[in-house]
Amino acid sequence: MTQMVRVHNFNISSDGYGAGKNQSLERPFGDGDPTALFAWSGATAHAPTRTEPGGSWGFDDYCTREWHRNIGAEIMGRNKFGPQRGPWENYDWEGWWGDEPPFGTPVFVLTHHVRPSITRGRTTFHFLDASPKEALAHALEAADGKDVRIGGGVATIRAFLEADLIDTLHVAVAPVAFGQGERLWATPDELTDRFYLEQIPSPSGVTHHFLWRK
Repeated sequence: MTQMVRVHNFNISSDGYGAGKNQSLERPFGDGDPTALFAWSGATAHAPTRTEPGGSWGFDDYCTREWHRNIGAEIMGRNKFGPQRGPWENYDWEGWWGDEPPFGTPVFVLTHHVRPSITRGRTTFHFLDASPKEALAHALEAADGKDVRIGGGVATIRAFLEADLIDTLHVAVAPVAFGQGERLWATPDELTDRFYLEQIPSPSGVTHHFLWRK
């Protein structure tokens, strides 16, 4: 089976922003409201953060379950790992993800300031100063035949799009406007020169955008 490079369950506002300005330790999405972006997924039966039975089934839940399917590694930007900029002051900070991060695979964190790898539960974070192409080579090898997920944030996804390294995207657009921040697109039509586009509205208010290579 051919390995795929996927963006999946990436959440943005109706005006195309994946995060607001002024990210901090207490506000991973800056001035943007993460509840507005992620409520649809958190309400599903298979939400990664769900610790008790319950939750909705249906199309939203299908999309949530697909987040894990056949994923062998993830690539993320440094500011999805944490809010720090520049050289690491120390190695005490080990990410927003707690003792058992939801990934369960090797995760490659792109940064100009590398540090030793960290293992938390079933997830090991590796820190790379590498181009998208170089980082993808590491991730494909670590994925051992499974797919690689480009997890974000916006700058990382845009870098992989500019390098023409992404095969499919699933972007969930929430019915809320941020007005400013890190923008994935002004309109998904920006990508239709290379990708087919299907838009599926959900009763939750989110519109799921699926893009795959022509």
